[in-house]
Amino acid sequence: MNASTENDFDAVFAKLVQLGARGLVIGPDPFFISRKEQLAELAIRHLLPAVFEGREFAAAGGLISYGGNSADSYHLAGTYTGRILKGDKPADLPVQQATTKVELVINLKTAKALGIDVPNALIGRADEVIE
Repeated sequence: MNASTENDFDAVFAKLVQLGARGLVIGPDPFFISRKEQLAELAIRHLLPAVFEGREFAAAGGLISYGGNSADSYHLAGTYTGRILKGDKPADLPVQQATTKVELVINLKTAKALGIDVPNALIGRADEVIE
């Protein structure tokens, strides 16, 4: 199912419920990222556990996020930009690869609203637990 505008979200969520969906994975599209609060609220309203890639979704009310922390990549890009602005030639800069740590964030407040008991073993593995 696709949503091309935020006005489509209600219909998509209603259709998911009608089809018997028991969960939802939302991809890391900029369109979705910019509407994370709305998506999290709809997931709770329709009682659909939702998993996202970035921690900002769990912080906005999504159930779980599991994915890379992009802050390291942005920091590295900022460092390169700063060096170029100070006069370094891009061709002379060393090639570097950001190491992105994969993080698991669980929102227990959302789990409670959805009637989900998150196992202690999963909570123990989480990098962050939002209560």
